[in-house]
Amino acid sequence: MDASIPGIHHITAIAGPAPESLNFYTTVLGLRCVKTTVNFDDPTTYHLYFGDATGRPGTILTLFPWAQAVPGRAGAGMATAVAFAVPSGSLPAWQDRLEAAAVETHLAERFGAPVLQLTAPDGLPLELVATDLALSADAWAGADLDRDLAIRGFHGTTLPALDRPHTEALFTDVFGWTRTHATDDRIRLAAPGRPLGGTVDLQTDASHAAGRMGQGTVHHVAFRARDADEQRAWQAALRDRGLSVTDVKDRQYFQSIYFRDPAWTSGVLFEIATDGPGFTADESADALGTALQLPPWLEARRSELEAALPTLER
Repeated sequence: MDASIPGIHHITAIAGPAPESLNFYTTVLGLRCVKTTVNFDDPTTYHLYFGDATGRPGTILTLFPWAQAVPGRAGAGMATAVAFAVPSGSLPAWQDRLEAAAVETHLAERFGAPVLQLTAPDGLPLELVATDLALSADAWAGADLDRDLAIRGFHGTTLPALDRPHTEALFTDVFGWTRTHATDDRIRLAAPGRPLGGTVDLQTDASHAAGRMGQGTVHHVAFRARDADEQRAWQAALRDRGLSVTDVKDRQYFQSIYFRDPAWTSGVLFEIATDGPGFTADESADALGTALQLPPWLEARRSELEAALPTLER
């Protein structure tokens, strides 16, 4: 196998009501809803996937819209921000667009790059990072968004590092990433070649308040395996280092393994997901996300589930 993890595959968060989330990510941020399905472990809840034109790995934000969940609090044991990559020079236009949609923003700078910080309606901390690294022509420019402004995919995510030497070593010694920048309270790690989703920041404060899972928090961060053979090799490599790793789970559009460790992952739930088969496995590229897709084992319950799920306006 290749000796490195090529980047983030997807990030999954807990959201508020599904219609509100769909509207925000498609009409405000201009992402494409590439899959409308259900949470396979809680099928009366949607599982919505947003990304570029085809939902390529490195572009996919997925949501569990739990309307009855209490607001969460980012902290120890969970990612604290989701950062998207946008083209250099686009942040002033993004700031205008977001403020016109009554979304408050804050302009900052991190490691020499301008960053526009905002919050989703459910409280999820989001960032737009202006960069020309690994920008793809496959961006989705929905909701009257100028293609020159469109989100290209993930820039990365921020993790609290309760045991920095172990967490950093997972990326550098196991995943094959490198440290590129550091300050007193933040370390930046990058995947080889800096693809979309090829950045993780570790917050290295001495302590982090306990997190509380709920609306507006990240459930887990998934990293890429190019295929099933590579995934099995990562599974074995992690188990060899004493980490407890799940068996392979069938997620229809990719295969997944999961692991969480107080030292190696700072308590954050990590996943390694295969690049394929992808979101065109059960619908055409033109129709992605427009109809409810169910896995074979839930198809017999379609009428029941459709009645239980809220209506989504496209």
